Amino acid sequence: GSSWEEIKVLAQAMEDAGVTIINTGIGWHEARIPTIATSVPRGAFSFVTKKLRDEKIVSVPLCATNRINAPSTVESILANGSADLISMARPFLADPDIVKKSREGRDQEINTCIACNQACLDHAFIGKTASCLVNPRACNETEIMIEPDSVSSDNKLNIGVVGSGPAGMAFTHTAATIGHHVTLFDKSDEIGGQFNMAKRVPGKEEFHETIRYFTVQLEKLRKEGKLDMQLGTEMSYSEMERRSGGDAVDRKIDTWIIATGVEPRVPDIPGLDHPNVLSYIDVLRNKAKVGHKVAVIGAGGIGFDVSEYLLHHDDVDDH
Repeated sequence: GSSWEEIKVLAQAMEDAGVTIINTGIGWHEARIPTIATSVPRGAFSFVTKKLRDEKIVSVPLCATNRINAPSTVESILANGSADLISMARPFLADPDIVKKSREGRDQEINTCIACNQACLDHAFIGKTASCLVNPRACNETEIMIEPDSVSSDNKLNIGVVGSGPAGMAFTHTAATIGHHVTLFDKSDEIGGQFNMAKRVPGKEEFHETIRYFTVQLEKLRKEGKLDMQLGTEMSYSEMERRSGGDAVDRKIDTWIIATGVEPRVPDIPGLDHPNVLSYIDVLRNKAKVGHKVAVIGAGGIGFDVSEYLLHHDDVDDH
């Protein structure tokens, strides 16, 4: 990285060269310190912009960037004098109407960028079209058309969706928006599916935002009469058949969407049935007590997340 003296010299040289704004982007993927990943706190590097601004190194406006994804963060950075301007990119992939919604006081309706980088930067690095994990329409707007109430009356369906994880929430929102009537089932008492486990992992708190966004959007559709939500309801094949048949007591379901997510792979290891052996679901969702000495088998993404979680919580935490 550059020293502070080098940063000042560069800023002055840029102003002398005629630039009218300096964007204070921090580092890149090769940096040893994360700069834009979801584990980086919101606005974490605005202090650098503020330091450059306070020392009055240059007279041109200074723009803060990196992990700024919410209007409240923008306002805070501007209000405390850390920057003259704010630069955002990924948040506009997640929700192109972020500024409009903020101006109208609809912050809770913003589909917030969770800084996962999985469909924007990861795609760009291998030559694929950049998009967004929480908004797949990003950069595909001419191919994925979602027009409110665009389904003709002859084509409207009563759709049953089993599972309210990310796929179930997104499908339900889209289908109800374009004009179908949707009944969303989940055996849990809350929507979100496995995102409710992911959001508990330190550094992945942004997953709360996706659940919040869909909670607000689905509630709007429910109030409009386009959606019924039956949480705490476990569906079986026989119950699905009943609801699809002529003797259905409730609204007859024309077609079903199964969005129940994945089941954890259970390795064939002797002793797996021992009382001291827990799955990641036991720990992250069911809050099982694990004690102070833990061996985690598997160093993939889930193993890493569980380890991170355990390093930040112990059995006496209300976690």
